[in-house]
Amino acid sequence: MGRTVTYLEMNGPGELKPGRVVPGLGLRREAGLSALARSVQARVGAAYGWRSSTRSAEEWQELARAHPHRQYWMIGLAGEPAGIAALEPHPGGDVEIRTFGLLPEYVGRGLGGHALTLALQQAWTTEPLEAESVRRVWLHTNSDDHPSALLNYRSRGLRVYRTEVEE
Repeated sequence: MGRTVTYLEMNGPGELKPGRVVPGLGLRREAGLSALARSVQARVGAAYGWRSSTRSAEEWQELARAHPHRQYWMIGLAGEPAGIAALEPHPGGDVEIRTFGLLPEYVGRGLGGHALTLALQQAWTTEPLEAESVRRVWLHTNSDDHPSALLNYRSRGLRVYRTEVEE
């Protein structure tokens, strides 16, 4: 059997069901081409086979040129990097969460719900493209991602709108 890809969406900020607050956990904007953003995204994705875990410096440069509106947000705990979220506004008021994850040493410590809450709140306040306001936040996950990812997304109020099986 192939990999299952699940697409989820939220159509208003009022649909957000916040996770348990984790004191000291926050978001900080990071330049997408910074060594920190690249290394954290690579480390987060390595366990799940993300392309970003093996992307070269040239590939990062190409990605930045192709997606100039993509924003990288460092998830930090008490000032230390704990994960990353990448948000990308699209025309018409959609904001995609392109990347979301915690570094391996922070997985299983009860941070994911609040970290996702922060990323979703940030997505809803992102400057929209070709729209007056953000109308939808969406993301996709797959069966190779962390086993708790889909549960966390649904627990925060995201709803499945499409599922595909890749062979």
